[in-house]
Amino acid sequence: MKLFNTRSNQLETFVPLKENEVSLYLCGPTVYNHAHIGNARPIVIFDTLKKVFEALGYTVHYVSNFTDVDDRIIALAKEENKKETDITDFYIDAYNQIRTDLNADQPDSTPQVTQTIPEIIEFISELIKSEAAYEKDGNVYFRVDSVKDYGSLSHQVLEDLQVGARISENVDKENPLDFLLWKDTDDDGIKWQSPWGLGRPGWHTECVVMIHQEFKQHKIDIHGGGVDLRFPHHENEAAQNCALHNHDLANYWVHNAMINLDGVKMSKSLGNVHLAKDLIEVLGSNVVRWLLVSNHYRQLINITDETIEQSKTEINRIETALKQTHLQLDLNDAFNDGLNESMLEKFLEPMQDDLNTPNGVAVIFEEIKQLNQLLRQRDKDYDKISETYRTVLRMLEIMGIEFNFERLTSKQRDLYNQWNKAKSDKNFELADQLRAKLIELGIL
Repeated sequence: MKLFNTRSNQLETFVPLKENEVSLYLCGPTVYNHAHIGNARPIVIFDTLKKVFEALGYTVHYVSNFTDVDDRIIALAKEENKKETDITDFYIDAYNQIRTDLNADQPDSTPQVTQTIPEIIEFISELIKSEAAYEKDGNVYFRVDSVKDYGSLSHQVLEDLQVGARISENVDKENPLDFLLWKDTDDDGIKWQSPWGLGRPGWHTECVVMIHQEFKQHKIDIHGGGVDLRFPHHENEAAQNCALHNHDLANYWVHNAMINLDGVKMSKSLGNVHLAKDLIEVLGSNVVRWLLVSNHYRQLINITDETIEQSKTEINRIETALKQTHLQLDLNDAFNDGLNESMLEKFLEPMQDDLNTPNGVAVIFEEIKQLNQLLRQRDKDYDKISETYRTVLRMLEIMGIEFNFERLTSKQRDLYNQWNKAKSDKNFELADQLRAKLIELGIL
């Protein structure tokens, strides 16, 4: 398996910390609104990565958090006259539904910030003891100078960052780049007692602590997220771990690219944000997932009417071939459990090459073409047809594309046989009626 590591800015061969195991953490959402289609991309990408690792024989421990403490959550709760937990519980359920609708596995664990506060306070205390952090008037800041290579994960030029930081310099900070670990607050929002007074944790600290808690170790294999999180979020996560434990938080930092709509970056101010749930309702789970997964994860996706139509056409082409194959295998009681292992290996080769899904898609369509050719033969090799059919289904399963074809009932078989007889008898009016009924039942 090869992955592009943001840290090294190059492709690297994956070597796990523990043999045949993968520890994978994906930065989850701040739950104050429904997930838009950009939020859905990492769900699909890292679920596919997990499925590829599992297909290769790894055991994957997959964790993705929920940030349920945030000023935006507090403001929304106040605006709607609700408890903050009412807001966060609702959007956590909605986000989990998006995962389900996109055929993504639920993570092994989904920690929440509000459930990790004692550990966060303890972690910040340890940073203060190690002189990597300091307290000022109830606020705690991370001392960026305590890490010698700050900026190296996101490949930032430190001098440029310092110039930018000085524009809105906080006089309480020793260095304009120092960032908040604990925020003193006297507002109406949720807060906790700490050694520094009532307050709330900083965003960058939360994920580090949840990783430590969930994986019971201070370094994991893969830390994932959108490319927009490289700086400052992931840079600051890595810095804290390095300051306290003298090593990086993850061996591989993997980031997916963003999504544009008609060539324009999604923005609430522009009113061009598409909610994932709305697209799924209109297009269906498979089309939306295909739209997100059939492009390489490090390439920006530009969603347009044309790209949507292309995804619809490709999914329809796959479904039509599989439905026809399933029907023929069903009618001839010809299903078997065989797989074409060499073709599956051919599919997994590009998937192991930094999750090259476009080349994986090309292999799938090779097999779809093979299926269609096998079905057109006069003397059909049903063992070969079944093997190819199940191989395609396995490839699609790894890509997170699901089709549920039901076995025919005896009445449906009779209807299908009546249709064939009507065609044979050249009773075209009856044949058309029976065909319409078969289409209505989803058989044709």
